[in-house]
Amino acid sequence: MSKSIDYGNLMHRAMRGLIQTVLSDVAAHGLPGEHHFFITFDTTVEEVEMADWLRSRYPGEMTIVVQHWFEDLIVTDEGFSITLNFGNQPEHLVIPFDAVRTFVDPSVEFGLRFETHAEEDEDESEEPEDDPTPPQGDAQIVRLDKFRKQ
Repeated sequence: MSKSIDYGNLMHRAMRGLIQTVLSDVAAHGLPGEHHFFITFDTTVEEVEMADWLRSRYPGEMTIVVQHWFEDLIVTDEGFSITLNFGNQPEHLVIPFDAVRTFVDPSVEFGLRFETHAEEDEDESEEPEDDPTPPQGDAQIVRLDKFRKQ
């Protein structure tokens, strides 16, 4: 038995499971109502598959929009694949859930953001502040207020 509960990893798995469930439903039934998604992912993750011209245009991170035109959405336990239109040119993408950085559905003001360990390491290297702050672990805070319509 482990000495502590890894809430960060548990939360990431749960949030990725939520995305998997939503995308599986969309693959089976289409997008309901005004729902649409902005999905940002890390293009440097080894399992990401995309056209070379897209990878050179987005060498670190890319945001896709799943809304009006998409096809071949296939969802697995590891990630999803989808064909999207880029300037009247259909392109097939394979995106593992581990590469997803944000998932936003602005139609209902819902969003998830995945923190990376690299970002946490950068935060730890900063100079300490004068006021003490609570210890920070792998906990993730999902703030919906930044997605609210003004």
